[in-house]
Amino acid sequence: MDNLQFRKFEKKDFGSYFQLVSNEMVMAQITERAIPLDEAKVNYQRIIDRNAEADMFGTYKIVENETFVGLGHLTSKTSGEAEIGYMILPEYWGKGYGTVIACHLIKLATLTNTRIVKAIIDPRNSASRKILLNQGFSSEKVCEMDGLPAEIFHKAL
Repeated sequence: MDNLQFRKFEKKDFGSYFQLVSNEMVMAQITERAIPLDEAKVNYQRIIDRNAEADMFGTYKIVENETFVGLGHLTSKTSGEAEIGYMILPEYWGKGYGTVIACHLIKLATLTNTRIVKAIIDPRNSASRKILLNQGFSSEKVCEMDGLPAEIFHKAL
């Protein structure tokens, strides 16, 4: 994982993005459904637009030795508050990538005016829960968001 690189998604990277969001296993604990092509195109254009707005904030394509692993995002929410998140292709699950990605996103947040970092996961996602707790996050609440189960975590920087 020493060669893990974070590059903001560009228009040419749609295929990698769609590889993730169309994967039922990846999306099971995010939207509980794979995203169809037309919806993915609309969502991806929003990512490209947001990536152009800020230096550190945005959605990153994560590659290792030029092989696509997943994505990570650092999104500004309110003044001083940001959210991190990630999606990883199933073949990279359970190998430490989530921890490395979370650490990198937290480091990016420290380079901004962010004072609080949040993360939202499916409460059944024990792997992501463990990663966040190991990174010093605290569970804020378990609730429902957009009709889906959610657990909100926070960490002060």
